[in-house]
Amino acid sequence: MSVLILALVAGAVIGLALGALGGGGSVLAVPVLIYLLGFSPAAATTAGLIIVTATSATALSAHARDGNVVWKTGALFALAGVAPAFLAGAVAGYLPATLLTGAFAVLAALAAVRMLRPAVAGPPERVRPAKAAVSGAGLGAVTGLLGVGGGFLAVPALVGVLGLRMKQAVGTSLLVITVNSLAALTARTGTGGDLRWEVIAPFTGAAILGAWDGKRLAAKITGETLQRIFAYVLLGVAALMLADVIV
Repeated sequence: MSVLILALVAGAVIGLALGALGGGGSVLAVPVLIYLLGFSPAAATTAGLIIVTATSATALSAHARDGNVVWKTGALFALAGVAPAFLAGAVAGYLPATLLTGAFAVLAALAAVRMLRPAVAGPPERVRPAKAAVSGAGLGAVTGLLGVGGGFLAVPALVGVLGLRMKQAVGTSLLVITVNSLAALTARTGTGGDLRWEVIAPFTGAAILGAWDGKRLAAKITGETLQRIFAYVLLGVAALMLADVIV
């Protein structure tokens, strides 16, 4: 299979997950870029941020039109994560490849486990700035260091900690992902190595189109079913990456 076809297929799948679940798809972008498309870990995490930023912004516009974005909560999350995302993004380019790969594998496994135990919405409550700030800062650091959007962490936090409904959490998480990814990408300017735009451009285009389809898919299939399918895929990816690091 050619590199272009691989990039298009992978981009469509990742966009589908982002559009349907508000996160999770970006966790697959980095291993796909490394193992299928030949990127180094540093270049893959930077390329992943480019793909995630563009795709999340597109999906955000669709969810915003449907009124599923809670802007105040999302802004608190996003602003708290900007500085950590920027700092972690600046450091990531200097870390050993094996460390980045191992950390990413652990994160993917944790994301899969979290998806298999979906957050349950609590009673509606007013936005608590302290909770939003702490959660947002942690999310920003993860985004900057590993080149992932972090929606699989943001959605449970928005539902379980701040009491948003699932549809609101999915839409709002896309705002947080977009801002954090853009901050981390800014910090990585000039440190991403060979980004190979001939691969990134079609990958991103397919992901953007997939995000629109993902939003429609979410209306037809329950979020729990989608999360379970994706979680098992993530567990397999995490196992392969850990094996690569150990061996």
